[in-house]
Amino acid sequence: MIDPSKLPLLNRLSEAQYQAAAYLAAGAWNTVFGVGIYTLAYYFTGKYIHYMILAVICNILAVTNAFLCYKLFVFRTRGNWLKEYLKCYTVYGAGALCGMGLLWFLTAFFKLNPMLSNLLSTAIVAAASFFGHKYFSFK
Repeated sequence: MIDPSKLPLLNRLSEAQYQAAAYLAAGAWNTVFGVGIYTLAYYFTGKYIHYMILAVICNILAVTNAFLCYKLFVFRTRGNWLKEYLKCYTVYGAGALCGMGLLWFLTAFFKLNPMLSNLLSTAIVAAASFFGHKYFSFK
């Protein structure tokens, strides 16, 4: 496995810059992973397993993948695996609730198109989640 800290470009970044860049890269990977795992699961088992059950299973896999990326490559913490994993779920849960609340608020009160509201709420929640993971999940 490649050690990200050994890459020349990353050596020039401050720790905060590294974490922000690594968080964005991990987020991109996590998005591809989450969509991909659900697509594959639905394609191969969708006839037999309800799509919402698949969504729950794939969400657990996606959050676990995200946790590993954040722990090993973004925040690079040692120990506390179970504690950090549970805290990571707490941040994801809070983010999901806030995202739904923001989606409703932006659509209902600002009369924005729901797709634009979703895009804005996702960006806001992603930024807030970085700090949630940095100062809570992996502090």
